[in-house]
Amino acid sequence: MTALKQAQHPSRPERQSVAEVVAGIIDDVRRRGDEAVRACSEKFDSWSPPSFRLSGDEIERIVARVPQTVIDDIRFVQAQVRGFAEHQRASMTDIEVETLPGVRLGHRHIPVAAAGAYVPGGRYPLVASAHMTVVTAKVAGVSRVAACTPPIRGVVPDATVAALHLAGADEIYLLGGVQAIAALALGTESISRVDMLAGPGNAYVAEAKRQLFGEVGIDLFAGPTEILVLADDTADPFVVAVDLLSQAEHGPDSPAVLITTSRPLAEQVLRHIDEILPGMPTRDMAEPAWRDHGQVHVVSGPDEMFALADEFASEHVEVLTTTPRDALDRMRNYGALFLGEGTCVSYGDKVIGTNHVLPTRGAARYTGGLWVGKYLKTVTYQEVLDPQASAELGRLCGRASRVELFEGHARSGDVRAARYAGDRLSWTEHDLSAAAAS
Repeated sequence: MTALKQAQHPSRPERQSVAEVVAGIIDDVRRRGDEAVRACSEKFDSWSPPSFRLSGDEIERIVARVPQTVIDDIRFVQAQVRGFAEHQRASMTDIEVETLPGVRLGHRHIPVAAAGAYVPGGRYPLVASAHMTVVTAKVAGVSRVAACTPPIRGVVPDATVAALHLAGADEIYLLGGVQAIAALALGTESISRVDMLAGPGNAYVAEAKRQLFGEVGIDLFAGPTEILVLADDTADPFVVAVDLLSQAEHGPDSPAVLITTSRPLAEQVLRHIDEILPGMPTRDMAEPAWRDHGQVHVVSGPDEMFALADEFASEHVEVLTTTPRDALDRMRNYGALFLGEGTCVSYGDKVIGTNHVLPTRGAARYTGGLWVGKYLKTVTYQEVLDPQASAELGRLCGRASRVELFEGHARSGDVRAARYAGDRLSWTEHDLSAAAAS
């Protein structure tokens, strides 16, 4: 492997400082509720309306301000997200099996009762995150979805509010940052707590989700957006360059990585990036991201390419090779695959219907992204109807429990063996056999 460009890894703000700020806000919201939420919103967003929650009339007025083309596009994209999520939900079936005569085991997929959806604002109002979090939750069967999105420099983000409303959010709050996450997770006088949080956000939002995990469920731990492009000598170097920069514009710490089997292609990609970057409207984000976190690696062949890609375990992996579907069999660590030149990561981010809330920072080694199943709890049940089966299980339970020195567990098994098979209980004078006979 030859590295034509390595990441520079400049110094970043200490995670400890982020964690301390977040912990302070969470503690304040825990103690003072709405009062703390309002103080934080005033401090960080200069936003303190009479109510953070939008009323039905307010939502109607906001949606009416959004151009019809934008509304139509939102409806189209949400139909794609909804359709794919419905297929995913249909693949998750409840089961019940008879494992022994009269022994029934089963599981059911039960949606969480309430979910919080966070849609970031800031420089980039991520309208698409409304589709990914709210639509998917509703398809899962979540009865209450409370959505938060911040005002943008004191202005209501009309398109985001419209998207949340059309997606089916039951409550919409113009509220952002750690204070929004804490309010949803802990509950306040005016915001009821949720069971699960979903959605992307900045380092402070991500840290808030991390600290609150356990008190509330979360979709996943997320960091800066990532792209990994795999290319051979058939790929168009200009397309590769454009696609790398498409994700670099997310932020100055977004890694963009190319792994290729062709050194000439790699060199052309580097030249194209140098040509394209100066004219990008989002250069202030894309340029430091590429300078500090961009990488280009030339490898000997497909085996090394796929092996190295799995080491990166990237959020987005775009495969621009002669046979892109090879990645389906050759790779295991990725958030989402984008196969062939006709596909791109931006489709997944914005319009195609798969979910764009995906694992970053190597988390793809152990988890996938947000999907309908994240909002479901797979719970089990068991039922023993046959007396003889219960007696045999009771005897086995007694032996197995005593190996582990769990005498109480053993006795629960013993009483079934006594009731249904007449076994004598050595640890009590109580006789269960008569009850069994009756």
